[in-house]
Amino acid sequence: MRTAELGRSRPTAVTELGLGTAPLAGLFTPVGADEAAACVDAAWESGIRYFDTAPHYGIGLSERRLGAALRGRPRDSYTLSTKVGRLLEPVAEPTGDDLANGFAVPATHRRVWDFSADGVRRSIDDSLARLGLDRIDIVYLHDPDDHGPQALAEAYPALEQLRAEGVVRAIGAGMNQSAMLTRFVRETDVDVVLLAGRYTLLDQDGLTELLPEAQRRGVGVVVGGAFNSGLLADPRPGATFDYTAAPDALLARALRIKAVCERHGVPLRAAALRFPLDHPAVRGVLVGARSAAEVADAATMTAHRIPPELWSELGSEGLLPR
Repeated sequence: MRTAELGRSRPTAVTELGLGTAPLAGLFTPVGADEAAACVDAAWESGIRYFDTAPHYGIGLSERRLGAALRGRPRDSYTLSTKVGRLLEPVAEPTGDDLANGFAVPATHRRVWDFSADGVRRSIDDSLARLGLDRIDIVYLHDPDDHGPQALAEAYPALEQLRAEGVVRAIGAGMNQSAMLTRFVRETDVDVVLLAGRYTLLDQDGLTELLPEAQRRGVGVVVGGAFNSGLLADPRPGATFDYTAAPDALLARALRIKAVCERHGVPLRAAALRFPLDHPAVRGVLVGARSAAEVADAATMTAHRIPPELWSELGSEGLLPR
């Protein structure tokens, strides 16, 4: 699998396809420990060497499971990213589950927003303990949408210091919007940004400012949500877009894109994964999976050849910017 480098001071390699591990922590529905381990094994066998997690995912379960699955593998052979911004505080008397936050796990902890410098360092220490690994390669500020001033004034400088100390190799921010990520690219010295759902076959918001700016400044972009949470994987009534029911107009657009893909003998999933990778600022795409079969399919789709005529037809049909 092809790789690309992130970071300027301490280059870090990522494979063009990375594994996002929120589903391994019971995103919406439970996933067993054996299934999660098999998912990571399948990713490794497919050539994936970039793995992304976060404390938010399953209130720590994703980090614990990913760390356990990777622990026996040579540490220099893969790249791992996690995130800061939410601290996990134990609940004195746990009751119920965490489905209100999207995860089918017991509600043993509560999330506390914290983009202070101390919060960043504590979050990384806590993540290292859950992962059981000796280091984290990439750290993202996680969803600082409503905490921009503190994230820029306190959390980002803390990450910059940790990078200078060699605690982490690369730093950045991860969000579901492009506007604030563009600000990070312009106003800080981030190595990478994680853009979720905003540079896909259905939504090219990131193309307006973020991707050109990142390309000009040499900042890597990792794209998440290439399937827009499901609609581009299987467009049908009831499919989801950004984790809610897809509007009829978007479903119709996805079906038109699928029809063009089929005329060129290309699965829609393959086009959805290859599309963001063709932009020169994009270093990799993260795909969430909850089974070994889903991982193997994503790897196969990423390797699928896309004829240039497919992109041309999508452009002429008004389904993609020319």
